[in-house]
Amino acid sequence: MKLEHLGIAVKSLSTSDDLFAKLLGKENYKQESVEREGVTTSFYELGESKIELLEATNPESPIAKFLDKRGEGIHHLAFGVEDIYAEIERLKAAGFIFISEEPKDGADNKLIVFLHPKSTNGILIELCQEKGEEPSK
Repeated sequence: MKLEHLGIAVKSLSTSDDLFAKLLGKENYKQESVEREGVTTSFYELGESKIELLEATNPESPIAKFLDKRGEGIHHLAFGVEDIYAEIERLKAAGFIFISEEPKDGADNKLIVFLHPKSTNGILIELCQEKGEEPSK
């Protein structure tokens, strides 16, 4: 398991892209829409990890609700795993609660699943696995 990326909720992707490009000294490597989640993402490589900026594309999306409640800032920590299905089972057995136990397609060619913040000290945790790496379902 490794820190794959840090997700940051932003009101304006263009404003935040400008800020992070200046801060990191490089442009994003990818911008992607995830219609099902009502979000547009922008990714920056940072060593072995990434930063993912998230802008809501509709007022009912999880990111829009997060921004309304908490404002801009850190939304989630994402951990890259080799076998997302095995990790789900391991963490369920350890007493963690998932928002959904079925991985779904996410941005940046990943399968993703989220742990409920109630079981992770108030932090939204995402597990992600590169698509194409065969999980043991």
